[in-house]
Amino acid sequence: MTETETTRTGKIVRLISDRGFGFIKPDGGGSDIFFHVTGLPDVGTFEQLVEGDKLNYTEGTDQRSGKPRAENLSLVAA
Repeated sequence: MTETETTRTGKIVRLISDRGFGFIKPDGGGSDIFFHVTGLPDVGTFEQLVEGDKLNYTEGTDQRSGKPRAENLSLVAA
């Protein structure tokens, strides 16, 4: 398993719902990481997200910016 395939967890710290993206604060610290609605397997789930929700994700690279991007997002069960 490579670094980018490791499942990580973090909390949503900012949602820009009308544009379909947001930012996650990784549990292990470090810079906030961008995520896009396309990283959710069920697009309808995005409307259910709120700031403070905890997510599992893998870290990839955004094709446009070359910066880190959260992918394969799923809500952490409470």
